[in-house]
Amino acid sequence: MAVDTQTESVIGSVLECVGNTPAVAMNRLFPQPDVEVIAKLELMNPGGSMKDRSARHIVESGLRNGSIQRGTHLVESSSGNFGIALAIAARIHGLRFTCVLDPKAVPANVAILRHLGAEVEMVDQPDETGGYLHTRILRVQEIVANSPGAIWINQYANDRNWQAHYHGTGDELSRQLDGPPTYLFGAVSTTGSLLGCSRRLREDFPEMRVVAVDAVGSVIFGGPPGQRDVPGIGASRVPELFSPDEIDEVVHVNDFEAAVGCRELLATEGIFAGGSTGAVVAAVQRTLPRLPRPCRVVAVFPDRGDRYLDLIYDDDWFDAARRRCSN
Repeated sequence: MAVDTQTESVIGSVLECVGNTPAVAMNRLFPQPDVEVIAKLELMNPGGSMKDRSARHIVESGLRNGSIQRGTHLVESSSGNFGIALAIAARIHGLRFTCVLDPKAVPANVAILRHLGAEVEMVDQPDETGGYLHTRILRVQEIVANSPGAIWINQYANDRNWQAHYHGTGDELSRQLDGPPTYLFGAVSTTGSLLGCSRRLREDFPEMRVVAVDAVGSVIFGGPPGQRDVPGIGASRVPELFSPDEIDEVVHVNDFEAAVGCRELLATEGIFAGGSTGAVVAAVQRTLPRLPRPCRVVAVFPDRGDRYLDLIYDDDWFDAARRRCSN
């Protein structure tokens, strides 16, 4: 048997592994004729989510222009994935990092953050919407005000968030696709990833329509606040980055539908994904019957499933979510 002698160059850190994720046809989950669903597997980033791109770009851009220095104390509010991505970047670059979370953070995320050396601050008072985002942000502001050299990353308003996906995810997709996509589906929280991807792709494919996948109970698109147990999708405040004119449609998915999407994806495609990915799967399934044929859908799969074993992949939680979301 011939031996392949071609090898990859040795790289300097795990941060250099961020990006260049594959685009995979979902022919088993979506076998309908005249339909092509292509998944961008952002869950294959080294930290487990597409947030690795934002964290790396924000930190390394700041180090280059001096807005982040070796003694800078990074502070951020996160439900988990962005916090983990920032913790990796902070560890690689020797920076102090404090992550502010709330009781809905899954235990695995908290443990990973601590092992990466992040300082974890946990708020426990719900805000006026019934969630914790406003409370987390207030705590971030307190830490920054009382810590010389501290800066708030603020992923909800930081332009480097969407720029990471413009130059990264979106640019990669523009090269990976062998023809124009009809639709782009992506989960939203800060809205940075979807906007960055769509801005880059529309440069090459101006007719492409953009579908935001949001959580039931999220207020981003003006809906009433409500209970959301799956972290990482939706928000209890409207992000400063949000640009509604650039989004053609929104699909709201509840916790149970997201969990079903995760389980069906695993059963058909062997992809072990997290809650935001399951919500994207559910949104595509709901929308596909009314889309014109032929149709090519690009769906961004943002997160991995191992941190959701106590939620989406736990049968007791799954049954409870079914009952709650059916009421």
